[in-house]
Amino acid sequence: MPESPARNTGAHVVYAELKRRILTLELKPGERIYEPAMASALQVSRTPLREAVRRLISESLLEQQPTGGVVVPALDEAAISELYEVRAAMESLMARNACLKATESDIEALRGILARNAAMVEFADDAMQQGMALHAKIAAIAGNSWARRFHEQISSQMERYRHFTNGTQERRDQALDQHRTLVDAVAAGNPEKAAKVAFDHVMGARDAAVRAVTANAADNQ
Repeated sequence: MPESPARNTGAHVVYAELKRRILTLELKPGERIYEPAMASALQVSRTPLREAVRRLISESLLEQQPTGGVVVPALDEAAISELYEVRAAMESLMARNACLKATESDIEALRGILARNAAMVEFADDAMQQGMALHAKIAAIAGNSWARRFHEQISSQMERYRHFTNGTQERRDQALDQHRTLVDAVAAGNPEKAAKVAFDHVMGARDAAVRAVTANAADNQ
């Protein structure tokens, strides 16, 4: 029998809230999800909670243990490297395609995002949001629906790591310079340069994330 709209809606709301808590690290890596306590905290019954948990397990944002417990996955250096390497390939492809399709209006929009990025560069969360907006705009210009779909899936997985990549002013300034170079390459219609800048930019973020996660793990030992 099909599930009722109310049940589907309830499960989706619980899913969205749990996902938010996982991605913002409000639910700590390694933290166990206790069903009664979580259902009480979210003020929902266990049915939509279980549905949300199953969905998050399928997305690798929660982990089912052999004992039956459910935990938030640990921050893993190997997973970081894999995710960023795939994202770098996607960003490189989309930057290359954007060079071939960008209009004057598109370039103007990219420069507008750059200006906001520069204005917000001293603020970690705001700078990150503008960087994400820039990459999303390039993806839209590129117009490869499959690349965008994979990119969105990877980006969702990477939310837990992003705040590790721009925690210092030096890294945020470096990212802004790379964004400027990337937009200049797209504006000049230089696909080879745009692809390389996009790839190197993401790999630099990977290195920053790995260093930060490693340092965080050492501090917590």
